[in-house]
Amino acid sequence: MNSRFLVALPLAAVLAFPALAQTSSTSSTDTNAPATTQSTQSTDTATGKQPLQPPSREGFWGRVNPFARKNYVKRQTDPIRDRVNELDDLTAANSKSIKDTDARAQAGIKLASDKANEADQHAIDAGNKATVAQQSAQQATTRIQTVETVVGNIDQYKASNQTEIRFRPGQTVLSKSAKDALDEMGDSVKGQHGYIIEVQGFASGKGQVAIENSQKMAESVVRYLVLNHEIPVYRIYLVGMGNAPVTGTDADAKTKRISGGRVEISLLKNDLEQLASGGSAPTTTMDQQQQPK
Repeated sequence: MNSRFLVALPLAAVLAFPALAQTSSTSSTDTNAPATTQSTQSTDTATGKQPLQPPSREGFWGRVNPFARKNYVKRQTDPIRDRVNELDDLTAANSKSIKDTDARAQAGIKLASDKANEADQHAIDAGNKATVAQQSAQQATTRIQTVETVVGNIDQYKASNQTEIRFRPGQTVLSKSAKDALDEMGDSVKGQHGYIIEVQGFASGKGQVAIENSQKMAESVVRYLVLNHEIPVYRIYLVGMGNAPVTGTDADAKTKRISGGRVEISLLKNDLEQLASGGSAPTTTMDQQQQPK
């Protein structure tokens, strides 16, 4: 009987030791639990929920149960699985929000770039228009200066073409060579502006007779130009010089009188023709001596 008691006593001590150790551990854990809970409650989480609490002691084995069943394991892992799913959903929502924000930022950047390009194009167009306006203003200034010059020289005529027609004494009829010379002059003034024709008649003899003869020769020239070339009469200035002396072409030549009859036709132009054509008209001087046939 004593031997059995001695064997049972160590066995009971061995079995009671784990229970005592587990009870002490549970008491210390329960003592520290409020502090842990208090510190955990003050911690922010991604889901906004309180952190998971450690499972309470269950059964003889407590938290570490080597003989745990499926239901026990499921009860322990379901809260963890729910939190993991919530974190996955939260991560997906954050990723979508980041993508949406990036898309809006890219759209804003593209819109700003398009507006900047449009503003640059408007600036280029404005610069081109300013250049065109400046060129137009320069052309207008040049044109005004040209008009001012023309107006200033409106009454100044320059000899452009000169022709001399000879007549036999007492003759007033134009010869063929004289008509050809007048035709050439008449063709040169068709459609032109700013010109006048000066016709001077000279005749041999004395006094009023010479003046009348020179007048008749000059009138025959004017009549031909008006009838055959439709030159307005107001552009022709006629004068009968009679036997007025003519200065020779040489510097040392003395004033002399020419025998026979002759008519000098001078084409005079001012700057109106230059203004109408937009350029300077060439000035030529041609001296022709026409002998009657």
